[in-house]
Amino acid sequence: MKPIVKVQGLSKQYRLGTRKESYATLRDTIVGAAKAPLSRWRRNGGSNHNTLWALKDVSFEVAPGEALGVIGRNGAGKSTLLKILSRITDPTTGQVDLYGRVGSLLEVGTGFHPELTGRENIFLNGSMLGITRRQIEKKFDQIVDFAGVEKFIDTPVKRYSSGMYVRLAFAVAAHLEPEILVVDEVLAVGDAEFQKKCLGKMGDVASEGRTVLFVSHNIASIQRLCRSVILLDSGKVVAHGPANEVAALYMQSGTAELLNWQRTTAPTESAYFEKIYLSDESGKPVDYLTTASALTINMELVVKSAPRDMQLSVTLSDGYDLWIVSSSPQDAGLSPPTEPGHYRAAVRFPEELLVNRIYGLRVVMWSPNHGTVEKIDDLRFQVQEAASLTNSTPQGRAGLLAMRCDWELEKVS
Repeated sequence: MKPIVKVQGLSKQYRLGTRKESYATLRDTIVGAAKAPLSRWRRNGGSNHNTLWALKDVSFEVAPGEALGVIGRNGAGKSTLLKILSRITDPTTGQVDLYGRVGSLLEVGTGFHPELTGRENIFLNGSMLGITRRQIEKKFDQIVDFAGVEKFIDTPVKRYSSGMYVRLAFAVAAHLEPEILVVDEVLAVGDAEFQKKCLGKMGDVASEGRTVLFVSHNIASIQRLCRSVILLDSGKVVAHGPANEVAALYMQSGTAELLNWQRTTAPTESAYFEKIYLSDESGKPVDYLTTASALTINMELVVKSAPRDMQLSVTLSDGYDLWIVSSSPQDAGLSPPTEPGHYRAAVRFPEELLVNRIYGLRVVMWSPNHGTVEKIDDLRFQVQEAASLTNSTPQGRAGLLAMRCDWELEKVS
């Protein structure tokens, strides 16, 4: 069968610390000439330090009707790959062959004009996909109903919340029937019910013979939707195969490494995490945890110009898509970090709380009015079994957490 997506030797290089100018003034030309000797010295002396290969020699094929998952840590090259497939950015080397129309949902607001209404943006996106006005009108009610924005359909989308934006953008991308549907982690902006609805719709799209490329840190969603998965690491394909096998490799490979996470790329956010690690009670980083250990999560972060209502929170999950418990500085009567500066934060969970399994960890700075400022949500760690509350009974202990509770027991007449 002829593939609908064929990627050969795809690579993408970025030059750090530079930006592309759309035009040059006389002043720019004079300044550029003055800088030229220094620029030549930089190029000759160490250009490797100023470039980043976001993708390196990536090759794969996708058959019609296949749902392909793309997973990997932050900075692995997932979003760059989808941007090239969606023709938003050009590759440095390599070739991409696409045999069909591409509908993309990569970032909040991609493809929408903020000054136009929801109604106008639906027709604008349809025309960009080459769909006639009559075809769009047939799908219009389905799109609006799926997105749940009936009351705001004639309101400029710049007044939409991020959740409304994503709901409408996904509805447009999925219902205008592109042959290839490309979806990034942006679905995480929506609530749990809408995410489930979107996964169902993507499953319908694939069952109808159309192709889905789906990037997500939510391994459970990837396993439910995709039969085949690509694992990216540092811009390279390190595994490509059945979803369960590749997902297991992804989970195992990051267990020890992600106990001590440190930023490696230059941040652009107004506030960002520099380092996240697990430690013992004295603050010393640990290489492993047991079911008898206390869990201390340490965060080093920088605030440059954060929203005044910015919040900080840490969430423990089951390693897939089930959030177990969340905590914020306000729980201890502390104010979130909103003033510019460097901060260190630590949250401690009690000993004998965790069971023998892999847990997920999400740390996020966010604002109720401005959305996510910075989020690291692909941290995982393994808890090893030791003599503790977990195995204090012969049958072991069911559940995601262990907890020592107060009991009363008495014999009554």
